[in-house]
Amino acid sequence: MSAISALIITLNEADNIEACIKSLKPVVAEVLVLDSGSKDQTISIARQLGARVISTEWKGYAATKNYGNSLAAHPWILSIDADEIISEELGESIKNLNLDSKKVYALDRLTNYCGQWIKHSGWYPEWKVRLFHRDSSQWEGDYVHERLKYTEGIKVEKLTGKLFHYSYKSLEDHWDRIEKYAALSAQEMHTNGKRASFIKLWISPMIRFLRTYFIKAGFLDGKNGWIISIRNAQLVHLKYKILRSLHQS
Repeated sequence: MSAISALIITLNEADNIEACIKSLKPVVAEVLVLDSGSKDQTISIARQLGARVISTEWKGYAATKNYGNSLAAHPWILSIDADEIISEELGESIKNLNLDSKKVYALDRLTNYCGQWIKHSGWYPEWKVRLFHRDSSQWEGDYVHERLKYTEGIKVEKLTGKLFHYSYKSLEDHWDRIEKYAALSAQEMHTNGKRASFIKLWISPMIRFLRTYFIKAGFLDGKNGWIISIRNAQLVHLKYKILRSLHQS
């Protein structure tokens, strides 16, 4: 098997980084942490666990990840967020791979919301292409919605096992992220010349709620499915509200 470098970009991830790195150590040849100004114990924890840590200024999600990929010791990159954990089954799938430069590999991500695994609500299934050769793939996107673009003809192979995502530990944490992503998304749309019409501001949030709760079966996730559906709608409304403010200013 070809050697793999796992790349984690961090900012104040002391609560998450230990579990993330420990899940990666048996799977990859290198854990590289690219940190953009953490004020907590993220860097010291990562180094104690044997990760290589490099400090850099924040360049945006895509540019920072691409910069990290260029610094990795090995050309095969496993891109992981600090709040994600490789399950044992997924780790075995990765270790047993005969890596093929004509493929990229998708991981089956399952998100934990305030202690509950969310199986619907548009959050699952959620396949994420995270294992790739850096010569044929790079991240794109200036703001929040970074996406991996790979060479035409590259095939996607799905791996068995779960990528556990411990993203939302509280309702307050969720709301903080809504405000952050709404602002970033609005800025991206503003840069691209988009505007917030009446329909976008008021009708789109209703459509998002109906899609999340009914079409994506959020009701099957119980109380948290309802909360996620409501907050998805609030995210859409806030995004267009900020976009309208940007145009007015």
